[in-house]
Amino acid sequence: MKILVADDDPQIIRALRVTLGASGYDVITAANGAEALNQAINHHPDVVMLDLGMPHLNGIEVIEGLRGWSQVPILVVSGRTGAADKVDALDAGADDYVTKPFAMDELLARIRALTRRVPAATEEPSSAFGDVSVDFAGKTVSRLVDGRPTSVRLTPTEWRILELLVQNPGKLITRESMLTQIWGPNHARDTGYLRLYLAQLRKKLEPEPGQPRYLVTVQGMGYRFVPDGGAVG
Repeated sequence: MKILVADDDPQIIRALRVTLGASGYDVITAANGAEALNQAINHHPDVVMLDLGMPHLNGIEVIEGLRGWSQVPILVVSGRTGAADKVDALDAGADDYVTKPFAMDELLARIRALTRRVPAATEEPSSAFGDVSVDFAGKTVSRLVDGRPTSVRLTPTEWRILELLVQNPGKLITRESMLTQIWGPNHARDTGYLRLYLAQLRKKLEPEPGQPRYLVTVQGMGYRFVPDGGAVG
């Protein structure tokens, strides 16, 4: 089971990596909020454990970013003891809240409770739309050409955009959320990046790139994956 630990205190990172690793968990770490989102996208952890007071996106912003596309259990581990901080974190989408300093036995019990409470991820290992097949495990895409599956080469960034959209069928992914999750907070307003990459993806995957049926633009807001091609962007 993979746990993402996000905290800007290297001593806490080291202690949790050792203790959680000794308990059988595969530990992924992040030292700031932007890195936490990137690690979540790249590794799809089973539990996210994060501090609130991190640079480059604080804990609340990380929770909101995660909840835009994932229902992974989130455990906040913070030195902030005020009721307002707890309420803000839980309202943003956190599942539990532990204050520092904490007893390791209690922390492990909370992790076990979260993994029991939340059903296992139901993400499919593959998806298909039109004549396109997406293999999430293998990170490959193929398309039928003359009746035969033919590999479609995507850049790493194209893959991350496609994966984010296809794993959230029918859901609006805002431009800001997508930019932050893929490029980081410093690029949250660089919408030209998305237009460029979406145009490239459509050329490779859409039957008529100029009239997309699956990778649809929601004007002024963001993008949506339409599995049945029932909408035109």
